[in-house]
Amino acid sequence: MPYSQRIKNSMIRFPNCKINLGLYITNRRADGYHDLETVFYPVPLQDALEMIAAKESSIHLTGKAVSGNNQDNLVWKALQLLKQDFPEKTGDFEIHLHKAIPMGAGMGGGSADGAFALAMLNDLCSLKLPKEQLAVYALQLGSDCPFFIYNTPQFASGRGEKMQPVTLDLSKYSLQLVCPNVHVATGKAFSMITPRPAPFDLRTIGELPVSKWKHHISNDFETPIFEQHPVLASIKQQLYAAGAVYASMSGSGSTVFGIFEKGRKAIFEISLETFYFE
Repeated sequence: MPYSQRIKNSMIRFPNCKINLGLYITNRRADGYHDLETVFYPVPLQDALEMIAAKESSIHLTGKAVSGNNQDNLVWKALQLLKQDFPEKTGDFEIHLHKAIPMGAGMGGGSADGAFALAMLNDLCSLKLPKEQLAVYALQLGSDCPFFIYNTPQFASGRGEKMQPVTLDLSKYSLQLVCPNVHVATGKAFSMITPRPAPFDLRTIGELPVSKWKHHISNDFETPIFEQHPVLASIKQQLYAAGAVYASMSGSGSTVFGIFEKGRKAIFEISLETFYFE
């Protein structure tokens, strides 16, 4: 679980990312969203988020570049959301966010930052909101933000906000994340998918040996996105060639991950940003 430290009126936590184990687009909804089924699994690649009580709120970003205005950042939006509903309790904070999780990589780094900000403010301001209520606020920030309130393996459906825990532990394996400098147009990718019933019940993923995932668990985004970005298909092939037990794209990309027996990983001839966890 993420480390946290409280020093008087300040706090630092380390928002982690996630990968998707399987991803099926099952329905196109009247409201313009899509229904999906997936398993969110937490991964220990982390940003750093610090809040210090101040007379006036501000936010400062370092590390990897983040697109958009700072006031559009989900951390800032989380603060404004709680200040709106709890003006007497939610104070002002100097916020420092250091980005290490790649942006737009299908790992939910921005969503994690927003969700962690809600949890930190809940503690710092003694709001005493239960996780269920924090998840409701998190959904206002984004569809996959509620996952990071719980931050344990979860089967997600609906837009990704309906969750139920799954029993799954990959600690006996090594995990390699490969993040090429590829921008995936998620909206276009959705438009290229024909929704279908999920071919596998991901709620039972913990009952299926990882060695069999390759033949049963898939990501519906891979077909259209691999056609647009062949380098992603090549990365997946190289992960399998290096001995991955299972390899897949996470979310709508562009991160591709491989699950290996302990100590194994792929070595790439071209320079790619990779993260490895044993």
